[in-house]
Amino acid sequence: MTVSSNLHIPARPQPKAMLELIKPITWFPPMWAYLCGIASVGVSPWGAWPLVLLGVILAGPVVCGMSQAANDWCDRHVDAVNEPQRPIPSGRIPGRWGLWIALAMSGLSLVLGWFLGPWGFAATGVGVLAAWAYSAEPVRLKRSGWWGPGLVGLCYEGLPWFTGAAVLSQGLPHFPVVTMALLYAFGAHGIMTLNDFKALEGDKLHGVRSLPVTLGPDVAAKVACTVMVLAQALVIVMLLIWGRPWHALAVTLLLALQIWAMRTLLSDPKGRAPWYQATGIGLYVSGMMITAFALRSLEALP
Repeated sequence: MTVSSNLHIPARPQPKAMLELIKPITWFPPMWAYLCGIASVGVSPWGAWPLVLLGVILAGPVVCGMSQAANDWCDRHVDAVNEPQRPIPSGRIPGRWGLWIALAMSGLSLVLGWFLGPWGFAATGVGVLAAWAYSAEPVRLKRSGWWGPGLVGLCYEGLPWFTGAAVLSQGLPHFPVVTMALLYAFGAHGIMTLNDFKALEGDKLHGVRSLPVTLGPDVAAKVACTVMVLAQALVIVMLLIWGRPWHALAVTLLLALQIWAMRTLLSDPKGRAPWYQATGIGLYVSGMMITAFALRSLEALP
């Protein structure tokens, strides 16, 4: 006698599976970038702490969590090859629950974004649209190894930084703030390219043209490292131009440590990519906050 495996599929998602779906480990980069935006303007955050707290929650658990749910729903066939233990392909998020969760969180994002004022709401809308454009057909920018990581880098680093600065200053941030947000978003393209290494086999099978697929792991890793180094080199140059040599020196030292780690990465790109993500990215985001405080002193000048 055989028993259908369908009997073991739950009717509703497991709470633990729902938390796994929105991937708390991915919340840190946009939350950190939002705080960099807060730190980069010459305005004290203490008088506006509710906006700071709301923005951090919105950037991390809500918008980033929503983007992860949307990506997992749209990638359920790819994940069945790459990571079948994930909540949707494993059946722990049954039926169309993954889609409903992503849509509900999209609505929640816009509601919370409304309380951040016009700049915060507009940025939230851009983030929600970008999340779906990255993952969902017919746009699915994830298929491109150039546009996909660029969009994610912008939404993980540049957009939250811009949002935090705009919300606290209640207007369009100054040129140095926007410039640094864009440079670090550009550098994050390399980080996102390294993240694609873990899905190499499934991406090949399902026609996702990530850089590791189209260029091969060795060349893709070199491109990723070049982008990260170039972005931070430009940051250092701009800090020197704006008269912040000590901040520039600190970022330079962090970049030197990253280049050392990159040499290890390039010795075995596919095998060492997770190691670099745990090592080099911490140095990258530390430089972001140092840069933010350099900009804060610029903003505070008369």
